[in-house]
Amino acid sequence: MPQTLADFLADTAVDKPLADLIEGVAASCARISALVRRGALADALGAAGSENVQGEEQKKLDVIANDILIDDHIRSGLIAGLASEEMDNCVPAVAGAPYLLLFDPLDGSSNIDVNVSIGAIFSVLPAPAGAVRDADFLQPGRNQVAAGYAVYGPQTTLVLTTGKGVSAFTLDPDSREWLLTQASMTIAPETKEFAINMSNARHWASGVKRYIDECLAGADGPRGKNFNMRWVASMVADVHRVLSRGGVFMYPWDQREPSKPGKLRLMYEANPMSLLVEQAGGAATNAESPILDIQPTGLHQRVAVVLGSKAEVDRVTAYTREQA
Repeated sequence: MPQTLADFLADTAVDKPLADLIEGVAASCARISALVRRGALADALGAAGSENVQGEEQKKLDVIANDILIDDHIRSGLIAGLASEEMDNCVPAVAGAPYLLLFDPLDGSSNIDVNVSIGAIFSVLPAPAGAVRDADFLQPGRNQVAAGYAVYGPQTTLVLTTGKGVSAFTLDPDSREWLLTQASMTIAPETKEFAINMSNARHWASGVKRYIDECLAGADGPRGKNFNMRWVASMVADVHRVLSRGGVFMYPWDQREPSKPGKLRLMYEANPMSLLVEQAGGAATNAESPILDIQPTGLHQRVAVVLGSKAEVDRVTAYTREQA
């Protein structure tokens, strides 16, 4: 019998309050997974008729997943506050509790109605003493004490780090237990696979264009090998593939909105995924410097993302620095 999530957290000496919080988030993800599986049968598909703080149309499942994560944790006594990609400001919880919880309740919303893998991303930060404000969440990613995601695909998988490597758990649909299915996920430094939205190529900076052009040139080009491209347009699915078999995932800056440093959210997407990737032996930058070293300035700050196999991330980063 594979090890349960609870036993794994105990055996790896995770502090009891943090272990309880992680188990609680996992339980919330299991609830959301059940709704995702039922889809239209649970009246969970389609638009919600509202927009989030970024002005993006919300899906029904965005709202439902957000409500589940709030309701399950706001009174747990384990968090002093929470913040979500779907809300303008943080929500204070229990003053004096040890942790702050941040989450993207449903990543890959555009894929919901077409039955493609989606997921949830979460991050745990230490909480300050006293009442919580938005500014208390603005900690560099290296302050994270835990991070992970759940991907709702053919199986429901939870990928987790508490700073001691990366482990994967699969939700048993019969017992409803999270069972350890991969104890140590690692990313090979070299790869022949990249993930990027090629339709935006004309808008990229020259460093990213150079890297992709070299990949596309294949065995006859400067890299001397053929590359494959994969793109799900769901960050949890694309990053899960990178953690599972290597590769590089890129969502770079582009010139359509030159004043914006990127598209993905630093606090809810880039930081937790970067911690996972680094813990698996990979690298994660904004194409210039490590994402985990960025000092946040706002809850909904955006950032360019290049993460995955270290040698490839280092190459993209070097090309970008050369163009500066």
